[in-house]
Amino acid sequence: MSKQWRSERLSQLGSSIFAEVAEWRSEAAGKGRDIINLSIGSPDKPPTEAVRKALSEAALRTDMYAYPGTHGSGSFRRQAAAWMEHRFGVKLDPDKELVSLMGSQDGLSHLAMSLCNPGDVVIVPNPGYPIYTAALALAGVEPYLLPLKEENHFLPDLDAVPEEVWQRAKFILLNYPGNPVSAVADLAFFERLLAKAKQYEVLVVHDAAYSEMAFEGHEPPSILAVPGALDGAVEFHSLSKSFNMAGCRIGFLAGNREAVGALRELKENIDYGVFGAVQEAGVVALQEAMSASAPPKAGVLYEQRRDSFIEALAAAGWVVEKPKATMFIWAKLPKRGDGTTWTSREFARSLLDQTGVVVIPGEAFGSEGEGFVRIALVEDEARLLEATGRIGEFLNRG
Repeated sequence: MSKQWRSERLSQLGSSIFAEVAEWRSEAAGKGRDIINLSIGSPDKPPTEAVRKALSEAALRTDMYAYPGTHGSGSFRRQAAAWMEHRFGVKLDPDKELVSLMGSQDGLSHLAMSLCNPGDVVIVPNPGYPIYTAALALAGVEPYLLPLKEENHFLPDLDAVPEEVWQRAKFILLNYPGNPVSAVADLAFFERLLAKAKQYEVLVVHDAAYSEMAFEGHEPPSILAVPGALDGAVEFHSLSKSFNMAGCRIGFLAGNREAVGALRELKENIDYGVFGAVQEAGVVALQEAMSASAPPKAGVLYEQRRDSFIEALAAAGWVVEKPKATMFIWAKLPKRGDGTTWTSREFARSLLDQTGVVVIPGEAFGSEGEGFVRIALVEDEARLLEATGRIGEFLNRG
């Protein structure tokens, strides 16, 4: 056959590491391995009973099965705006400065298409979540990979970005608390970022999907809380991790009305919005979070898991830095028994083959991720401790 029924764009995406690791996992399971899957950041707990009840009751209503509308229901947008003000002190117009999404990845994958022209430049973190660069490839946009270094606490050196890049860039995308790196940023950093971007009329895009998963009393700020931020910034929020609603697919983009409007306009041409019952469940989740009897934030569970896992991992011979937020540990690789260095892919594959413990190699998130693996704390404490025991045996074998 001479015709190719496959877009050339797909070759720019690379193979999805998550699909590849899933194949490794299937092979190991086929050989009888008991798999402990610490690869995907999918919460292992359900939403609260009130959220599940709202979802089930709404799904039974006969008026829920028309097209829901791309803008999102007025009630969800108003509640999301109310939560932003309650949580961050950010006041938003729910009709002009907020649009609902099928999870934040929906918005991240379409934003460049709505804001950029082919050949534009976008600044993205390295390491960074794979959709950041994949979305640019689909839009025909050139990425500038911004290194996040351990010695800088995985915060970027904005002044090291060449002048030419700043002049050509359409937007800069960052993510704090981070994935895969579990770093955090304070409001002072966001102030510097916005000031730098303003010099070059570059939009700042902040992925805040993990804002409710911080530890030791830390409350991650919203970039939109910086005075004047609505003139040059947008922020993604997701109910997936914060409220254990990953399978529901609901989130939103908030901020600069021109950028929000551009994404809304694109989505009006490609989908009909989030199922209404899911939006009603989202309203309840946000209302619960604002109530005087709010359930514990998701970060409480993951902080407990972090402490148990890292303590047991250190006892097993692998000392890693405690993350300050998120459901992930960004773990610097140990040396082999003979003192030589693993690659992240070698380590992840060997660990899985020999122990059944699944982690993601750091190089999957960019060149700066080499030398690390990402470990998701998405099993209960007993299984996490089982994983550390297996890892300790693996390290002792060298």
